Amino acid sequence: MLYHLLPRLEDLHIVFNLFNYITVRSAGAMATSLVLTLLLGRRVIAWLKRRDIVDVPGRNGHHDRNGAKANMGGLLIVGVATLSTLLWAELANSYTVIALVVMLWMGSLGFLDDYLKVVRRTPKGLVERYKWAGSLGLGLALGLFLVLKAPASAVGATTTNLPVFDEWQLVFTAPAYLLWVTVVLNGATHSVNMTDGLDGLAPGLAAIATGAFGVFAYVIGRVDTSAYLGLFYLPGAGELAVFAAAITGAALGFLWYNAQPAQVIMGDTGSLALGGALGAMAVLLKAELLLLAVGGVFAAEAASVIIQRRYFKYTKWRYGEGRRVFRCAPIHHHFQMVGWKNEQVVVRFWILGILCAMVGFATLKLR
Repeated sequence: MLYHLLPRLEDLHIVFNLFNYITVRSAGAMATSLVLTLLLGRRVIAWLKRRDIVDVPGRNGHHDRNGAKANMGGLLIVGVATLSTLLWAELANSYTVIALVVMLWMGSLGFLDDYLKVVRRTPKGLVERYKWAGSLGLGLALGLFLVLKAPASAVGATTTNLPVFDEWQLVFTAPAYLLWVTVVLNGATHSVNMTDGLDGLAPGLAAIATGAFGVFAYVIGRVDTSAYLGLFYLPGAGELAVFAAAITGAALGFLWYNAQPAQVIMGDTGSLALGGALGAMAVLLKAELLLLAVGGVFAAEAASVIIQRRYFKYTKWRYGEGRRVFRCAPIHHHFQMVGWKNEQVVVRFWILGILCAMVGFATLKLR
């Protein structure tokens, strides 16, 4: 909104020209999200608790509100990130619109699941096949849209970049690309969702990953830096830096209230929205494989669940009893059970998340 209004006033003062710059607006979006989340956090938590939207471990038909954490705090993250994006981003930019739609769609799926579990007291929440139908349907719709109406660029609609190798790229057929986008989007979404099991873990890692993708968006959206780094040049993609900054600020602000011991958890409303936003940025920037590097911790969490389930089923079939690779999956629970304190798991995983982001940046220079 500010991008469309304030630069017109540059004749009054040169300072208004600053709002043309993505770097300035990204900083503004992050600061706005961070400050708003900090200011609104206590009120939102109090509002959720007044309406008994709380997460009480071991609730068995009776209410013990002592130590209860407010649930569905993802509403704060999604709401603030959306508002900040609308305030600072170019609203006519297709990259911004698509990323916002994906985040809000996934957040809505998570909200419905949380609402059924926490408010309506339906133990299983949203029926799993409906949740998967919503997320898979969005992936297919996004892939189809990008095939038919991809944002204007010299890069093929069904092409994606390869890390490290500047002259190599993957080119898909249209049906294969639909499947590719669906897998990437759902993989990112559900990986973040699986990671959201300890206070502060998923929001911290999401802030690191979205911040990294904000940098990627900025360099990919510039003709000079994209050429220097051997990346695809995608005109207009730089606006995703504003979107990423808005999410990063909201996630960091949420950590103030979600850090151990948490006053609020984000629930599926937040985790699905954050995962969807990450997946959407990776697809739109044609940097899907970079997501494996930057989101390495998320990938490890998802892989631990897949390995555990597959191995358990195989050993049950082979030996008559299920055996486990990890003490518990996702893998952050494994480290809890071997003696790490919650704070140790979270901070060490954050450090690994930063290292993964650095690996992602390193692949750019290796090109």
